Amino acid sequence: MSEGRVAALRKLALLGAMERSLKISSAEFARVLETSLQTASRRLQDLEKDGLIHRDIVADGQWVVITEKGIELLKSEFEEYQRIFSKMEGGESVELVGSVMSGLGEGRYYVSQEGYKRQFREKLGFVPFPGTLNLLLRDHSVALRRRLDLRSGIKIEGFTAENRTFGGSKCFFCEILRDGCDDVKCAVVIPERTHYPENVIEIISPVNLRERLGLKDGDELRVRVILS
Repeated sequence: MSEGRVAALRKLALLGAMERSLKISSAEFARVLETSLQTASRRLQDLEKDGLIHRDIVADGQWVVITEKGIELLKSEFEEYQRIFSKMEGGESVELVGSVMSGLGEGRYYVSQEGYKRQFREKLGFVPFPGTLNLLLRDHSVALRRRLDLRSGIKIEGFTAENRTFGGSKCFFCEILRDGCDDVKCAVVIPERTHYPENVIEIISPVNLRERLGLKDGDELRVRVILS
């Protein structure tokens, strides 16, 4: 079954042709599909020939209803999408690659705030070393990093202290794929407000990762981030 036919069947379902007979002209269907009149007409003919829809041709168009066979095909498509997103929600990870870079010096200050430290201890199971390890992501990893924006992560609430408001963030447990770091807890932290562009990530850990792994600016590092 071609993707074009399946897409056309989905559009008919969205227009209501599963629940009732839908009256539509080929020209109207062409606008829905954003394609030519000839292609829209051919899609309807192919769907009818495959037994996925039933059509009654009338003077000003046709009455279309999706058959049981068509409904079963759509259900099959739906189940495949469910499997995809169930996998995404069940411990999936992304692997990011970047080079170590010096930060702006803000990580030490923010991570040391008691309002953050308490939540890190309760929600991540560790109090971070005062400072973050910053990675400048390779181009191919930036698209994967955007996946984190779509996940809820581990919420770190904002708070007010010393007449100042500190913003919230979210965290994702991660694993640094490098010898000597197997037993070290780490997490990527994504502040709600940050001065960094999207191609930079910050990693917190209970140890000084630069010293532990002998890292210097420019060293490449691979990080597996657990999506949650």
